[in-house]
Amino acid sequence: MKRLLISTTLFLGLGFAARAADPWVVYEGKGGPGAGKHVVLISGDEEYRSEEALPQLGKILSVRHGFKCTVLFAIDDATGLINPNNNRNIPGLAALRTADLMVIATRFRDLPDEQMAHVDEYLKSGRPVMGLRTATHAFNIAGNKPWAHYGNGYKGPKKEWADGFGRLVLGEQWINHHGAHAREAARGILAPGAKEHPVLKSIGEGDVFALSDVYGVRLPLPGDSKPLLLGQVVAGMKFDDPPVAGKKNDPMMPVAWTKSYQVPGGKKGRSFATTTGAAVDMKWEGTRRLLVNAAYWCVGLDVPAKAAVEPVGRFEPSMFGFKPADYWPKQNLKPAQFNLE
Repeated sequence: MKRLLISTTLFLGLGFAARAADPWVVYEGKGGPGAGKHVVLISGDEEYRSEEALPQLGKILSVRHGFKCTVLFAIDDATGLINPNNNRNIPGLAALRTADLMVIATRFRDLPDEQMAHVDEYLKSGRPVMGLRTATHAFNIAGNKPWAHYGNGYKGPKKEWADGFGRLVLGEQWINHHGAHAREAARGILAPGAKEHPVLKSIGEGDVFALSDVYGVRLPLPGDSKPLLLGQVVAGMKFDDPPVAGKKNDPMMPVAWTKSYQVPGGKKGRSFATTTGAAVDMKWEGTRRLLVNAAYWCVGLDVPAKAAVEPVGRFEPSMFGFKPADYWPKQNLKPAQFNLE
């Protein structure tokens, strides 16, 4: 714990510079439209390998577009290793103080009060939020704790927080697997009237593909939510598999949308949510472009006509799953191993 406190002090005092021993990575932005913008990407899920997806997204945003990107991880307190199964520790959330965009891909986290306070402060400022996959159920906090209202499906006395962070900020909480999990992938179909939205620049019908299945959502989505892509459930796990027959595609569930949000006591902001975003989903160019375009839109920059989204360095994402022996070959990693090569 002493080592962690020392690192955190340096983190704040040196303008979020990262050292090899720190439990986060920082990619200093190169020249590009994103220069001067700071993106904080928060990983921490046991299944979809956000600890692999978000460093690659951060590298693309930094190297290809000029954003400064800080990537945070779930860290084992004793070893300093990345441990997605530790749902009680994501060091470095103080970086949100200088963030222009929060990208979150956590799952059922129960973070300590001092870490949650940074998330709450950020949201009250009304700055933009981008949620990937399990961010709809980013937190799971017991009802006797100060931040319980952030928890997935919250039903407590703070009625304005009904169903928690996912519903209020992103537009939906965890509902169910609409497609057959790990057996039926998802193809992105342009939502009616959404073709000209900036987030969909250079994204055509079927360009976005996700091995992670379609999540169920309640229709219509709340408030001013605008569906951008609908998830066509396909009969298999290959890009060219045909759509499944029957009610799973009638109607199709939104898999990417925008909305505005405002937490109690805070300013109004904008959010983008997608229920795609597993590390393996980012093997497809269209899926990477969706996320890069969304980052531009979130911070109010003009989306490029055709954003550069080529992976930076070696990118061999692990398949999703809960069993490390079966699905997670990249164990015993430290954040520094995700530094730029």
